[in-house]
Amino acid sequence: MVWTAIEYLRDAQNRSFKIKIYNKCRQCESSVVQQIEENERLMKLRSDYNERVVLNHQELPWVESSEPGVTRRMLERDGDEVARATSIVKYAPGSKFASHTHDFGEEILVLDGVFSDETGEYATGNYIMNPPGSSHAPYSTTGCTLFVKLRHLGPEQTQREVVDTTTAPWLQGIAAGLHVMPLMRQGSGSTLVRWAPQTTFSPHRHYGGEEIFVVRGTFEDEHGRYPEGSWIRSPHLSLHQPFSKEGCIIFVKTGHLPIPA
Repeated sequence: MVWTAIEYLRDAQNRSFKIKIYNKCRQCESSVVQQIEENERLMKLRSDYNERVVLNHQELPWVESSEPGVTRRMLERDGDEVARATSIVKYAPGSKFASHTHDFGEEILVLDGVFSDETGEYATGNYIMNPPGSSHAPYSTTGCTLFVKLRHLGPEQTQREVVDTTTAPWLQGIAAGLHVMPLMRQGSGSTLVRWAPQTTFSPHRHYGGEEIFVVRGTFEDEHGRYPEGSWIRSPHLSLHQPFSKEGCIIFVKTGHLPIPA
């Protein structure tokens, strides 16, 4: 158990703990066991897609990643370091990830700072969709915070997409007071939706579920009030009547969650 646990620690921690455990440091052994138990818990984090989930990432702890200077607030996760996951990811200035491949794709929305990889630099408001099979070596020179979705794309997503949401046009929505900005246009796409103050939408169900991240302002429905930083995942055929009294911008995905057999 202990030696398996050690593999979850960074190399420097690994060496230190091995030396102390060889010297029968029971406190260190207990610490490593606690580390593995925490990692096992995080491997299955809000991974039941039949349940409605509401949280605000600002209330969650930052968890270290496998790379120094890169931390995460985990919204949902099914797997260890290679996982289907939704997270808030923070790069400290000068931090980086080694080159890696996204077998099932990746979506990124830059919340603040400047995110970079070998394809370019992406400032606050940029959206990037890296399709299944794509590779990159991401980093941030000045630091950044990202909303990231991993390993949930399929064969219909084949072309990389980049949208600068600070300059892309807003399109009129199907209700007064709503404007939409398409982000990923392939398959079950992603969209930004801007709600003018005092806007209400009709009650509706979501086939294949719905996921919302509140980028700015406060979003609401009959179930509650969701300020900036809130993440709401509603299961297949969930029903609500959304509105916004003060206005908001939300990131929305629909139809992408598993449908119960």
